[in-house]
Formats: sequence, C-alpha cells, structure tokens
Amino acid sequence: MDNYLTEEERRRYSRQIAIEEIGVAGQRRLEESKVFIVGCGALGSMVAMQLAGAGVGSIGISDFDTIDVSNLQRQFFFKTDEAGMKKCLVLQQRMEELNPSCQVLRCDALINKEKAVELFSDYDFIVDATDNPSSKFIIESVCQQLDKPCSIAGVSEFHGQVMTVFPGSTKFGEVFPDSENEGFLPCSINGVVGPAAAICASLQSAEVIKYLTGAGECLKSKLMVFDLLNNSYNVIAL
Repeated sequence: MDNYLTEEERRRYSRQIAIEEIGVAGQRRLEESKVFIVGCGALGSMVAMQLAGAGVGSIGISDFDTIDVSNLQRQFFFKTDEAGMKKCLVLQQRMEELNPSCQVLRCDALINKEKAVELFSDYDFIVDATDNPSSKFIIESVCQQLDKPCSIAGVSEFHGQVMTVFPGSTKFGEVFPDSENEGFLPCSINGVVGPAAAICASLQSAEVIKYLTGAGECLKSKLMVFDLLNNSYNVIAL
C-alpha cells in the first residue's frame, strides 16, 4: 500500500517510473517530499517547474522581485504582458497549471536569516537560486543549523557552478570564503545566456530528485562546473 499510485499518477509519471533507480517507490517518495526554492528567476523558475512536473508533493517558492522584460531572455515561464507582476505569484500559477496535485506555498518577500529558519524547518531539501553570495551564505548557514541539505548554484555568461551541501560536507563558505564580489555573481553584472541558466537549473533539479529518491550520487563535497563556450564539464572534488 505504501507504493500505491493512482492510474492517473501512473500515466502522468510513466516515463519517470520507468527509470530503474526511481520506479514506483521513488515516485511515492517524491510525492511525499517537500522542497523549498529561494529565488524565482532564471534558476529558481526552472527548478520549480521541473520539480512540479516530477511530482514533488509540496514546493515552497520565495522571491520579492517583479517581472521585467529583460528577464524573458532566460526566464521562460513568464510572458511579455506579465511585466510588473510578482514573479512568485505568476510562477505559482504556472506550477499549478502544470501539475494541480503539487501544493505550492508562496512567500513574496526577501528572505533574511530569521525568516529562513521559520520557512526551511518543515522542508526536506532547500534550493538556493539566488544571484548574490550574501544570500547564499545565509541559506547555507540556516541549512547547517537545521541539518538540511541544500543545492547552491550560480550562472554567469556561458558557464555555471553547482554544489550540494550536506551537514558535515564541504560548504559553499569554505570554497568561496568572504566572496562578496567573487564566485557567483548576479547576472545583471556579468550577463548570462539562457541555455547556461537552464543547464544549471536542471543540474539542481537532478540533485533534488536524486536525493529524494535515493538514486545515484549527489554532488556532496564536489563542485560541478561547466563552460558552454568550450564545451567543458568538470566535477571537482572539494
């Protein structure tokens, strides 16, 4: 009974269930899991939609920003006539349209440390999709405090970086210490191509799915880096 799926669920997730490492049991684990995503921009919107499509049962999203036409080159779930609307609100609508069974919690606010403690406590996995180091330090610190795994990523121009931090593993702050102006920079400063953001977000989504289903290996104490200009993909042990 623990592995029971309805006929509708079996149809919806048939390609995912067909993967040996996931199967019906893995799909059930996804449906019973809760993931929180900080940031609804190029990375966060893609991760949110992919996880909603994958059948994660409950997804929290947070962002204080509104949609700008300059976002649309890499944030593909927003529309031109939605400029000025809250990203969080629009993204919630898209997620619920994609998968009505996904429960979406929306937080239209900037996440500080106190708010992060309050929000993260009830979730199994945290996804950092912010574009500044200070937010990443806060997210990692709270996740360490709460013993929560988190995926931290950044994208710039044609390249991106992803790592997953577990309690006791190598931390973002150890790899990029005091990097207020280094490491992961906002795309508004360096620019970014849409495909690089999409790849980076997809890597984060894969980390979440692997962790929740027990499939494969996560980037624990590892940094995945890629550069689309020279087609290089590397995993660096930390």
